[in-house]
Amino acid sequence: MRKKLPIYRQISEYLHRGITAGRWLPGDRLPIEAELAANLGVAVGTLRKALAQLEKDGFLERRQGSGTYVKRAPDTKAIYDFFHLEMLSALGSVPTATTLSLDACANGDLPEVLSAWDEAWCVRRHRFLNQSLVAVEEIYFNKQHAKKLDVEELHESLYLFYETQFKFWISRVEDQIDCQIGPDWVCDALELDRGSVLPRVRRCSWSSEDQLEEFSYTWFDPAKVNYVARWR
Repeated sequence: MRKKLPIYRQISEYLHRGITAGRWLPGDRLPIEAELAANLGVAVGTLRKALAQLEKDGFLERRQGSGTYVKRAPDTKAIYDFFHLEMLSALGSVPTATTLSLDACANGDLPEVLSAWDEAWCVRRHRFLNQSLVAVEEIYFNKQHAKKLDVEELHESLYLFYETQFKFWISRVEDQIDCQIGPDWVCDALELDRGSVLPRVRRCSWSSEDQLEEFSYTWFDPAKVNYVARWR
């Protein structure tokens, strides 16, 4: 069974990411629990468990009769800190992923940016926000880290998988966005007409050692999500 983050952990990661990105600043009050839970599509009890974790970590302060306030910005990266797709129709977006396939690729079949690699693992995934399929991903990472690998070993968060299994973490990314005709398998997955022009994110990801460790394509449905980047 593939390793998935518990729902409350997904929520805490989303809130962690939002605070880091400056959506909520120190001193800001979060939306009331019922509203926030409804927007995130989770039970209030699940949301409270996520809030309790962030409060324990020192990022939130819960004031009796007043609400939940941001105490300070996190000084560590969230698992989804580099995830920039957000729903058009909801305040919050909880990211999850389902792995479709895992294949080994030789040098001749790799994107040009990976020409220095001998082999890579190629992962194809569906990406969901609030349980709605919004994007499709094709992700490459160097096969030298694992000569043998089974799809069941992959974690829902590949960045967490790299950290726990390969002992490196992604410290920076570079995204380039264009519009291209989506491959047939992508259009089929997103239930769009074949030949549809889709926004595509080309991402290079580097480790803390400044090594290129991952390259990915993400095609997304612009009728459902925006690509959003925030700085503070």
